[in-house]
Amino acid sequence: MARTYNYPRGMPTTVEKTSSRTLSGAAGIGIAVGVYGVSFGVLAVAAGLSPAQACVMSMLVFTGASQFAFIGVLAGGGGALAAIGPAVVLALRNAAYGLSLLPILPGRLRDRAIVAQLVIDESTAMARAQDDPRAAWRAFLATGLSVWLCWNAGTLAGALLGGGLGDPRSLGLDAMFPAAFLALLAPQLRRPGAPVAAVAGAMIAVAVLPFAPAGVPVIAALAGVVPGVLVARRVEAGSGKA
Repeated sequence: MARTYNYPRGMPTTVEKTSSRTLSGAAGIGIAVGVYGVSFGVLAVAAGLSPAQACVMSMLVFTGASQFAFIGVLAGGGGALAAIGPAVVLALRNAAYGLSLLPILPGRLRDRAIVAQLVIDESTAMARAQDDPRAAWRAFLATGLSVWLCWNAGTLAGALLGGGLGDPRSLGLDAMFPAAFLALLAPQLRRPGAPVAAVAGAMIAVAVLPFAPAGVPVIAALAGVVPGVLVARRVEAGSGKA
């Protein structure tokens, strides 16, 4: 006789739908990132990297903003040391992401060191959009692996194609990156203080954009978290008194 389980009514369907949405969302994000990875491969080779160097960078560095910043400096005539600076600054945000993900990451230091490679914008946003810690871990892992595989496949394709394809950004494919990320962040705006942080961060980024080097406005926008946290604490204090 088949074994039966007495779940609360509706639970299996809910779990299955949630897992299905997570996997489909992770796959969709991975494909979008993979398309943009083709652009990185093309530009990396155009900047002077060999296909092998471009692929190794995507496998080990695995943070698009830093990689594009690095090859941007190379393409502008800068040396490797000059290119490392902005790339490292942009990569620092992943450390903040890691701190926010500590509750769902493995407890052992060795395991955390392994999964740290998957701490990126997309995997963090997918994890933070979940209410249950186990669902957040599944979303983080599925998205991280999907993006890693597709990003590296795209890099390889672009590096081999070289300049024959041209820059996919001219086709508007780069819009898929921010569009997907904003869609993932939308649920976070329901949290106390989140809208204030988003507006403040956007205003700061726009204010420094005319005179700041590429990538710096993104880092400066992190200051928008301060008023967001203050508002969130006021909301929590008010609800506590009530």
